[in-house]
Amino acid sequence: MEKLITSDPNVAMGKPVVAGTRITVELILEKLGSGERAEDILAAHPRLTHEGIQAALNYAASVLRSDVVHPTGDSAA
Repeated sequence: MEKLITSDPNVAMGKPVVAGTRITVELILEKLGSGERAEDILAAHPRLTHEGIQAALNYAASVLRSDVVHPTGDSAA
């Protein structure tokens, strides 16, 4: 199976993107986080697929599983 998330210093300043596009994982997360529906993102970016959006979410989850902790400054638990 083709790797759906890639990183190349010559594309999007090396940020992870959906393979074959210049659509960053960051952009997908920002759009979903602001309430956009996947269908709206797909309509705005015809080269993107549902599989690409899912791969971006999986990539973000795997990065967050790393052992690096980034405090949020929010002490309420």
